[in-house]
Amino acid sequence: MSSSSAILEAVPPLVRSKRIDSIDALRGFDMFWIIGGDHLLRSLPNIHDDVITRTMADQMEHVPFAGLHGYDLIYPIFVFIVGVAVPFSLPKIIEREGRPAALRRVIMRGVILFLLGVFYMGGVANGFSNVYFAGVLQRIGVAYLFAGLLFLFFRTRTLAIIAGTFLILYWALLTFVPVPGIGHASYEHGRNLAYWIDQHYLPGQKFEGTILSTLAAVANCLLGIFAGFILKDSSSSELAKVRALAVFGFALLLAGVLWSFQFPIIKLLWTSSYVLIACGIGAILLSLFHLIIEVLNFRTWSKPFIWIGSNAITIYLLSSVANFPKLANRIVGGNVATFLGPWAATVNALVALTMAIWVVWLLYQRKVFFRL
Repeated sequence: MSSSSAILEAVPPLVRSKRIDSIDALRGFDMFWIIGGDHLLRSLPNIHDDVITRTMADQMEHVPFAGLHGYDLIYPIFVFIVGVAVPFSLPKIIEREGRPAALRRVIMRGVILFLLGVFYMGGVANGFSNVYFAGVLQRIGVAYLFAGLLFLFFRTRTLAIIAGTFLILYWALLTFVPVPGIGHASYEHGRNLAYWIDQHYLPGQKFEGTILSTLAAVANCLLGIFAGFILKDSSSSELAKVRALAVFGFALLLAGVLWSFQFPIIKLLWTSSYVLIACGIGAILLSLFHLIIEVLNFRTWSKPFIWIGSNAITIYLLSSVANFPKLANRIVGGNVATFLGPWAATVNALVALTMAIWVVWLLYQRKVFFRL
């Protein structure tokens, strides 16, 4: 299989000779926690149970509804990184093949990723009434589709206005529009407008916030596009880009924290405060990765993350199919686990991570990058 194989990369591909390693590394770092890093931290209290290890383990669990843990940042930061890549990929397609070709590419990627997500969540195996439209890949596909279309037709200033409008409009709808059957606006679980809309208009399995929160998800991707503009600015030095990303990130983070006092941080609803905080942290992380990798040229540590980030969606899908922790249990389970005692879960997580990283390393070495 060659590197031009045409399946499975949600993030618009950067041309290999022009790839920015800091973007791939951050994408890989984000995905690292899904493919086994979470299990590693959750295992630590088994070895030594104290406030620090319990806190680290707790951060690898989603909050039930309102609030924020580190694990709740993985999804929106990935959508943010999808946006970062857009200013690098789509203009090249426009230059090479024209705007209609770029338009077709955006639509194709968005639709195929959405359908892939439906298939990944079980397809129609349980009947059309149980099709799952609210999965991770579905949201990434929809956010990329609309953000990509907006990028193709509007300038930067207009995109900023659209992103802000989406976040404010979403806030206004949840804050001021009475929920039918309740009689007043609410942010409560199961009693908010986003929940009501999903229950009445979302086909298949029901969720909370899928339809209405698309406004916030598209804004999430657009904020990534603005970070991409910063990185692509040829008139700025790499260090200046780091500063600009950091300022951008802290501004978003501050705005999100302040907004959260009125509009709570709720992952299920993708509230506007949640989006701003997640994108702020994403931009700050990107500035740090760019500083260390591109400016200071410290690269060795980042290679495993670059391998993961270069085939992020591939390893995401494969980790579910292959189930690396279960495979690792065949090596370190049973009597071996008994022998390892409190270290058993940690060793299992390390073996599972080693398997996953070996797969992406192999793909990277052979220059196999799966794309839509």
